[in-house]
Parts: sequence; C-alpha cells; structure tokens
Amino acid sequence: MDNDHVNRFLTTSCWIGLIILGAGAACTGKSADNGTGSVKPASVTQAPFGTTTDGQPVTIYTLTNASGMELRATNYGGVIVSLRVPDRNHKLGDIVLGFDSLPPYETVSPYFGALVGRYGNRIAKGRFTLDGHTYTLAVNNGPNSLHGGLRGFNKFVWRAEPFQRADSVGLTLVRTSRDGEEGYPGNLKVTVTYTLTDSNEVIFDYRATTDKATPINLTQHSYFNLADGGSSSILGHVMKINADSFTPVDSTQIPTGEIRSVTGTPFDFRTPITIGARIDSDDEQLKIGMGYDHNFVLRKDSASATGNDTSLKMTLAATVYEPASGRVMQVYTSEPGLQFYTGNFLDGTLHGKNGVAYQRRSGFVMETQHYPDSPNHAKFPSTILRPGKEYHSRSVYSFSVRE
Repeated sequence: MDNDHVNRFLTTSCWIGLIILGAGAACTGKSADNGTGSVKPASVTQAPFGTTTDGQPVTIYTLTNASGMELRATNYGGVIVSLRVPDRNHKLGDIVLGFDSLPPYETVSPYFGALVGRYGNRIAKGRFTLDGHTYTLAVNNGPNSLHGGLRGFNKFVWRAEPFQRADSVGLTLVRTSRDGEEGYPGNLKVTVTYTLTDSNEVIFDYRATTDKATPINLTQHSYFNLADGGSSSILGHVMKINADSFTPVDSTQIPTGEIRSVTGTPFDFRTPITIGARIDSDDEQLKIGMGYDHNFVLRKDSASATGNDTSLKMTLAATVYEPASGRVMQVYTSEPGLQFYTGNFLDGTLHGKNGVAYQRRSGFVMETQHYPDSPNHAKFPSTILRPGKEYHSRSVYSFSVRE
C-alpha cells in the first residue's frame, strides 16, 4: 500500500470513528469464530507448560472472551504466548511472536510477551542516586541495565489467580521483589492483572507498594505482527503515534536529556504512515538503533476513559492498521511515554511457534512506560515510589477491524 492510498484510507469515517470512540469501537459488530462457524463461550482454562531449570512447575492459562478472542499467558514472567484476534473475515489469527514451549523463554527470548520490571527500559551504567545513596544495578545491555537486569520480572514464576466476570476473564499475577534484588532497594509487592474483555480489549493493570523508596517502571513487551504473528515484515503496517516529541539517545541508547520535536524527522507519526516509509532514512537516531527503538513523549490532550475505573486519565497513544488482515490495534495508557521498537535485532536465528524463523522487523513492540533512565534525569517525570504510596499504571490494547 503506497502512502497516497494510506492517506485516502485514513480519511474515511471508519478510521475517524475508531479514534474518537476509543476502545471497544469497531467497524463491524460481528463476532469472531474459530474457523468452524461456532463461537466459544467465555472461559478460563489452565494446563501445564513445563518446568523451569530450577524445578518450578509452570502453568499456561487460556482466556477466551464471549467473541471468541483468545489470550494465552503463563505464570512464568507473565509471558503472553499467543493472542488470537479476528481479521476482517472474522477468522482468528495469532498476532504475537513467541515460542511453543518454556525452555526458549528461559534462555534465548528477547522478552517475547514478557512482563518487564522492576524497571522497564534502560538505566545508564547500571546506577542511580536516590536520597543520597548510590545504588548499583546488574548490567546486561552494554554498559547499561535493561529491563530489570540479569534476572528481571520476566524470569520469575509468579503466583497466579485466574478469574471470570460478567463481561471479562482474566489473570492476576502476584510476587514480592525483595530488597536488593538486581540491586534495587525496597521490598516491592507487585500485583499485575491481565483482563480480556468481551469488547476485545486486553487491559493491563499494574499495582505496587514498597517499604523503601525505589524506582519502578512496569510494562508489557509483546512483539506484534497484525498480519500473521511474525511470518512476514511489519513495514507495511500503518502507524499513528500521538506524540509531538521524543527523547533522542546517545550511542548506548540512553536518553541525552533532550526533548526533541518530531517535526521534520522520521519520528513524526502524527499523520499515519507505514512503519517502513522512513525507517531507513539517513538519520543519526535511526542509525543508533538500526531502526526505531525510541521513547515517544505522549500528548495528553487525547484522553479517553477506558475500562470501568476512571481514576486514571487514559491517553490514546497509538493506532496501528494492517491492510491485508484489516486488523486495527489501539493503545491506550496512563503512562507519559511509549517506546516504539521495530524488531531491529531479530535476525532469523530464533525459531518460534510452528517453526517460524523470526526475521528482522517481523514484529514491533509498544512499551507503555515512563521515560528510560528517568532516575538519572531530574527533568523527566519521576519514577520513584515511596512507602505509603501505591504505584498504579494501566494500559489497554483494543482490537477491531476495518472492512
């Protein structure tokens, strides 16, 4: 699809309606089926998913809503193994990258589907100073600490509690990150809830309390390919990000501290455009990350209430459309930033579900977050949680189709 066709598509009333109405809005009111013409009832089931190398049993939970949409997640790292979403022909298809079994998630996974913490994204040189004390973290990404360190939240077995409600099904994950884990201060009690609604939303609620001041920045790290779950390139997906600026990075992908306007740069997704249209532009920031791997500063003038709890101000952060399948994905969040990553370091060596070799740029990630390295940047929104306060963050992936 060339950009002229993209722009003509995006002026249709359907696209405008999706953005204005927000989560749950769709161009068709038809339910998905499982390929046989029948719709599954809403349900939660569970089954064994192997045993970790240190002998802990792992369970996989299958959440199915009243429309037939299906999410499969494990209590190992909160990993989303598959997400089956209807296309324009009402057929379900898996749209996330991942593996068929547990071992690759322990050894080689580049955070496929993972629940990321204690601090999502990078902290420069694995250190920060808080209340006069300098903390040293595990370094696992060049000179920096990434996604919680050597054993982040994605490497633990969580206590899991499935649930079913009148209009949704879900899974609650609970664990305590002990004081000193990966160098972070404080005993951090964390509860993360995945909810699949009957209106084809996946809602992520993150809550935490601590007994000592600590940075926290939780997110979800699913790789998406709305066409086929990773068999093809994501460069033809049409992307819109509601951000006027982004945080440029140095050669180690740490923010410089600058908030730079997207105007006149390949980072301007305010008008929808294919992911591949400018990804190989002669831009120093794109060269650093070998493509997009940057934090976008979200506008807060596009707020929309999503879900039943209106205590958090939700922003429509991004909208993605995949022309071949007709799938539309909208990302809402209470977070101030969005890390957009285009699978630049996939190289075909990882073989995922059904033996698919994941090639470069076969999946994109939309990490809702506070900014990278915030503990070392006083001008960035704070990520410090203190005793007596509760951390609460919410993000929503809402799915629909364009005929």
